[in-house]
Amino acid sequence: MNETYNKLFETIDFRRGLQLKNRVVMAPMTNFSSNPDGTVSDDEVNYYIRRSKGVGMVITACTNVTANGQGFPGEFAGDRDEMIPSLRKLATAIKAQGAKAVLQIFHGGRMCPTDLVPNGDIVSASAIAAAEQGPVPRALNEKEVEDIIHAFGETTRRGIEAGYDGVEIHGANGYLIQQFFSPHSNLREDRWGGTLEKRMTFPMAIVDEVKRVVDTHAKDPFIIGYRFSPEEASTPGITMADTLELVNALADKELDYLHISLMEFDSSPRRGVDDARTRLELVLDKASNRVPVIGVGSIQTAEDARKAMETGVPLIALGRQLIIDPDWVEKIQEDRASEIETKLDLTGQDRLVIPKPLWNAIVSSPGWFPGVE
Repeated sequence: MNETYNKLFETIDFRRGLQLKNRVVMAPMTNFSSNPDGTVSDDEVNYYIRRSKGVGMVITACTNVTANGQGFPGEFAGDRDEMIPSLRKLATAIKAQGAKAVLQIFHGGRMCPTDLVPNGDIVSASAIAAAEQGPVPRALNEKEVEDIIHAFGETTRRGIEAGYDGVEIHGANGYLIQQFFSPHSNLREDRWGGTLEKRMTFPMAIVDEVKRVVDTHAKDPFIIGYRFSPEEASTPGITMADTLELVNALADKELDYLHISLMEFDSSPRRGVDDARTRLELVLDKASNRVPVIGVGSIQTAEDARKAMETGVPLIALGRQLIIDPDWVEKIQEDRASEIETKLDLTGQDRLVIPKPLWNAIVSSPGWFPGVE
């Protein structure tokens, strides 16, 4: 292997005792390919097997913690104990390839399609639609908020029983946790909303509940991560300054990692800070070595990864690139970095082991993947 890339293949130890064999993570990506009953499909398992050999850790697609939290068609469920065998099937397959398996847990909130939610009852922090033409959600009452917090803990327990190595709390991409943090979607006047500090109450309560469950139920090392989006385009909306306060609070929670959600690794803040540094650099500075940060965003080549690691970020995540080239890690290890594919082979669905629902979504969305015009 070219010594230039040595940093990518150093081990890393998390706070709760888990070690990764390298610094490359498979990012969580929805694949629309689970069975209609919410169980993991064979096609989905094979898709993960194809991508789990080289990376140190796989973060699964999101799984809903309640029946009314499903955000996508073809999403596997984690909201009831009957799903534990299904969850175990995926964890076992990933771990058999040598990667650690982390279950991403979430609630879609107002982003849930009405046809996927019982009685079409879309809920959120407040009765504010995501878009002008979108459905107006119903504001959760206090008991429902508490029930959802408990549900995050219960799905964490199921993840432990199913053999995962950790969970990632999905507080990014506009879903329910972010809806509580955002001044656009949270207009509450109770303890769950109002000031920036109160808007952090719901995410922090979920973190505390997940930690409690892990401390109670996990016999082996079991890590906890948290994913967040740094900013919202809307005004009012989450600013970089808001997010840095969130990062500061999360870093004090003794989590195993924070995972920033970015389309471009080196993107700059929209507003909220007077600083020339990138979003990731600001987050790294605020985390201040209290918690490892995963960086992500359009990392395609080995050189892209090397440059990303030079920022000081301890872990990088690959999303679309691992769909395009499942052998990305191995090619660098075997000194074949020049062979890395960076555009999707439109004749390669079978070779790449991409389930049909995901493949159809990709090829019908020009510009989403390089090579799809």
